[in-house]
Amino acid sequence: MNESNQETWSQTMNAAGTGTEGGNVRTGTWVDNVSPAADTWAENGNVPAGTGRINVWQPGPAAGPLAVAPARKADTRETEKLKENYGFFAPAAFLYAVFYVFCMYRNGSGITFPFFAGGGLLFLCCSLPKLGLTLKKGSIFYMTAIVLLGISTFCTDDGRIIGFNKLGIFLLMISLLLKQFFDTSKWKLGKFLGSITVTVFACIGEVGRPFSDGRLYCKNNPGKNKKRVWASVVGLVVAVPLFYVILLLLASADAVFRQIVGRLLENINLGSIIDVAFRIAFIFFASYSLLSYLCGKTLREDVKDRRTGEPITAVTVTGLLTLLYLFFSGIQIGGLFLNKLRLPDGYTYAMYAREGFFQLLTVGFINLAIVLVCMSFFRESRLLKAVLTVMSLCTFVMIASSIMRMIIYVYYYYMTFDRLLALWGLILLSFLFVGIVINIFKEDFPLFRYSVAVVTVLYLMLSFAKPDYLIAKINVSNIARSDYAVWDYTDRKPYSDYAYLSRLSADAAPVLVPFLKEQGYHMEAYRADNPVIYMKELDPDGQDRYSNRRLEGFGYYWMWNVKQGAEDMGIRSFNLSRYIALRELTAAP
Repeated sequence: MNESNQETWSQTMNAAGTGTEGGNVRTGTWVDNVSPAADTWAENGNVPAGTGRINVWQPGPAAGPLAVAPARKADTRETEKLKENYGFFAPAAFLYAVFYVFCMYRNGSGITFPFFAGGGLLFLCCSLPKLGLTLKKGSIFYMTAIVLLGISTFCTDDGRIIGFNKLGIFLLMISLLLKQFFDTSKWKLGKFLGSITVTVFACIGEVGRPFSDGRLYCKNNPGKNKKRVWASVVGLVVAVPLFYVILLLLASADAVFRQIVGRLLENINLGSIIDVAFRIAFIFFASYSLLSYLCGKTLREDVKDRRTGEPITAVTVTGLLTLLYLFFSGIQIGGLFLNKLRLPDGYTYAMYAREGFFQLLTVGFINLAIVLVCMSFFRESRLLKAVLTVMSLCTFVMIASSIMRMIIYVYYYYMTFDRLLALWGLILLSFLFVGIVINIFKEDFPLFRYSVAVVTVLYLMLSFAKPDYLIAKINVSNIARSDYAVWDYTDRKPYSDYAYLSRLSADAAPVLVPFLKEQGYHMEAYRADNPVIYMKELDPDGQDRYSNRRLEGFGYYWMWNVKQGAEDMGIRSFNLSRYIALRELTAAP
C-alpha cells in the first residue's frame, strides 16, 4: 500500500468493524490485501514478507459522536455518613417505627401522643451528630411548638383540633428537617411550600435505600455484622421465654395489671398482627427514605430573583383595585364604625352581616395573594410600593369590617366552630398583613419565619382554648331558662339549636354537665349502656321529649357521644378532656 494512500488518522478497531477517530465512531470492514513484494515488509500490516495476504482495515463513513455514559453523581458527605453508620440508622429507624406503633396504634389522642412527638425529635437529635450536623439556630422554636401540639392533642377530645394538630406537627417537622440540611435563611413562602411538597413525594424514590445501604454495610463489615446478628439471636432466645415467665408472674400478682394484659391479648389476632407489621414497615421505610433523600441534598438552596416583571403592569392592576377599595373602605368606616349605616329596605343587621362576611374574607385572601405576587415577580418601584401599601391598609379596613359583621352575626345566631374559626382566620390575616407592610419597605425582613411564628402561636392559642368549651359557654348562657320571668332579648331569639350542642365533644363538659343538672337531667343515665334508650325506656309515654332537638333530650345524646369516646380508656389511651368529662358525669349530684 502506497504512503499516499495510507490513512493519516489514528483509530481504535474491534472485531465488529467499528473504530473511533477523535471521539467519533467510524465503521468499516476488514479486507484482504496482497503484499506487493514477498521479500519486503507489508506496508499496512507490519507483517513479515512472504505471507502473501494480510488483513487491512478499510474505514467507512463516520457514524456520529461516541456515546459516553453520564458520570454518576458523587455522594454527599451526609450520604457517605449515612452509609457508614447504617448500623445505627437502620436499628434506630426500626425502633422509632415500633415506638410509633406503641404510641399510636388505635390511639390517636392518648397520653402517648406527646411522647411520640418527642420521640421523633429525639430521633432527629441523635441522628444529626452521626451525619456530621449540628442543630441550627432557631430550631428550638419548631421543637417546642411540636411538643406543645402533642400536649394539646392529649388534652382535647375535639376531632377537628386533633386533625389540625397532626397536620401542624407534620409541617413543622418537615420544615425543621429542611432547616437542618439546607440554608433556608433566604427562602420565601413559595420556596418553602414547594420544597416541602417535593421532599414528601421525592423520598418515595429512596424506598430501596435501606436494602442497598444494608448490602454495602454488610460487605464492608462482614465480621462485625455476624457478631451483632449472633448476639441479637442469643438475646432473643433468652429474652422471649424470660419475658413470658415474668409476664405470668406479674399478671398473677396484680388484678389491675392482669385485667389490662387480658384486654391486650383479646385484641391480638391475625388481622391486628398484619396491621401492626404494616405500620412498622411503613414508618421504618418512610423515616429512612426521608433521611436518605435529605442527605442527598438534591434541592437547590439558592433562591433566584424572579422580580423581572415590568412594574407599570402591576401598578395598573393594583392601582385600579386600590381606587375601588378606597371607595368601599370609606363606606365601611362611615357605616359600621361611625354608626351612619342605613340598610336597604327589607334588610336586617343579621342578613347584612351574613351576606358580606364571606365575600370580604375572600377579598382579603385575594389581596394577600396579589401583594405577594407583586413583591415576588415585579421589579422594585417606589410607586408600586406606595400602591401596595395603600392596598394593604384598605385590606385592614375590610378585615375590621368582616370582624364586625361576624360579631353581629354571632349576636343573632350564636357561636359555631366555623364562625369561631373564621374569626380566628381574620385575626391571623391581619397579623400577616402587618408583616407584609413591613416587608414592602424592608426587603430583608424574614417574612416566612415571621408568618410561621404568627400562625404557630395563634393556632396554639386556639388549640389550648378548646373551641367546644367556648361554644358551649356562649350558647348555653343564651338559652331561655324556665325560671326567667321575661326574656330580656327583644331583638333576637334565645338559643335553641340543641342538636348542635348534642354533637359537641367532651371539651364542653365543664359547661354542659352543670347545666344538665340544673335542668333536672337523670345523670345516672350515663352509666347505662345507652343513655338515650335508658331514658326512653324509663319514660315510655314521653319518648318524643327525648329528641336531640329538644331541651329535655339533647343532653342524653351528648352523654352517649362522650361515653363512646371514653369507653375502654386505658393507660395508653388516657385523654385529659375525656377524663374530666367522665369525672363530671359520674360525680354525685
